[in-house]
Amino acid sequence: MKSEFSVYLAIDLGASSGRVMAGIYDGERIELKEIYRFPSSGLQVAGSAHWDVRQIFGHVLDGLARARARYGSKIAGIGVAAWGVDYALLDKSGELLGNPFQYRDPRTEGIEERVQKIVSRETLYRETGIQFIPINTINQLYAEKVSGAGRLEKAHHLVFIPDLFNYWLCGELIQERTIASTSQLLNPRTGAWSEVLVQRLGFPRRLFGEITEPATRIGALLPEVRARTGLGPVPVFAVAGHDTGSAVAGAPLRPEAPAFLSSGTWSIMGMELPHPLINPAAREASFSNEAGVEGTTRFLKNICGMWLLRQLREEWLAQGEEFSYDQLEAFAMEAESFRSLIDPDHMSFNRPGPMARRIREYCDRQGQPVPASPHQLLRTVYDSLACKYRIVFEGLASFTAKPLNALRVVGGGSKNHFFNQYTANALDCRVNAGPVEATSLGNVLMQMCGSDSLDSLARGRDLVEKSFPSTVYHPEKGQDWREPVERLRQMML
Repeated sequence: MKSEFSVYLAIDLGASSGRVMAGIYDGERIELKEIYRFPSSGLQVAGSAHWDVRQIFGHVLDGLARARARYGSKIAGIGVAAWGVDYALLDKSGELLGNPFQYRDPRTEGIEERVQKIVSRETLYRETGIQFIPINTINQLYAEKVSGAGRLEKAHHLVFIPDLFNYWLCGELIQERTIASTSQLLNPRTGAWSEVLVQRLGFPRRLFGEITEPATRIGALLPEVRARTGLGPVPVFAVAGHDTGSAVAGAPLRPEAPAFLSSGTWSIMGMELPHPLINPAAREASFSNEAGVEGTTRFLKNICGMWLLRQLREEWLAQGEEFSYDQLEAFAMEAESFRSLIDPDHMSFNRPGPMARRIREYCDRQGQPVPASPHQLLRTVYDSLACKYRIVFEGLASFTAKPLNALRVVGGGSKNHFFNQYTANALDCRVNAGPVEATSLGNVLMQMCGSDSLDSLARGRDLVEKSFPSTVYHPEKGQDWREPVERLRQMML
């Protein structure tokens, strides 16, 4: 490392764990170092699932203190990215009105149908361009409204998870664009909140303020944060607050190869576009138009991804069998391919619980062989995800005149060599895998843009490509994917 360098701290909050990462820039390359990893703690209160945000924030402060001990005055900025759709409500004085609900809390069951009796699907999509998912903020807020708990009436501010942590770090209340776009309440054409939806659903208008762009310097660390961490008045930047928004920003995409897959708990497949794409065909195909950085749109679809593998692994761990992810991959490779398939996004699989039993019951209902062993269960998941990827990839391709001949895979899933090759085979296209830490890199790039260390995202992506070489997978011949893909497509009807 050169003696002259700057450090940008990326706070990356996931739905299972969080991290404080250091992005070290020496003028030529970026290096990433993990400073501190911690659990994203949840709480069960009266049968409801919440996030213990105060405890998570305590971990964030511990991570910042560790960064201070390591890098001192070299720290040039801090940014926060987190999962989408979940939010916190604050009262007039800025105090938290209870811990935020988790998006998998059952309070949204049946709510989407109630919302669509008030506002049609056509109007919802025309106003927001967002995929219909029960966990979207619009449904959570309506569940809040009809619960009778009175929090909406008391609330004066709505902040998404990264906005909340920005507020606690520097005292500034913002609503950052990329995270706000996950709500199904932001109009991507006007760039502002949908007045139509806010009014028709009876949400307090005061909750929806001005939108803040990524790469905006929003403030400096509060005195109490400085005292706790030992840091000085370090700038806090609004980055792409949605973790997928940061991941796409940190992916070295090119105009001729705009397709991406952010592979983690969720598999999020899409392409970066200069403008939103909102029309009946996109609505029927359930594609989302989420905000990207520098005015771009992330045209994408959410797929239930490595969640299924994680649930199976945790279930077996509870039974006394501990398997590494490498072992899970090896088990899957040993089993017969395409024996059984599931729709990963079927409602049966979107809640925690006995995943092996649910997969078996689904296969039985579909008249398929029931996977018995861990090997067969894992192969069912891998086969199903690969087939679902192909269906979504074909859907993406139908919205562009240019052929999609490459896919950029980022996130934890980009380390899975077996599945990267399998994805290349299923899609019959080149897969460029990496960087693994795209979310932290996108966070760092936006801080660098906000501090004028970078003049554009394109320059930042060149820097990422130079600093983190990709692994390339070319499609292998020999397997006929048409039959299993068509079988899964029929299950989805």
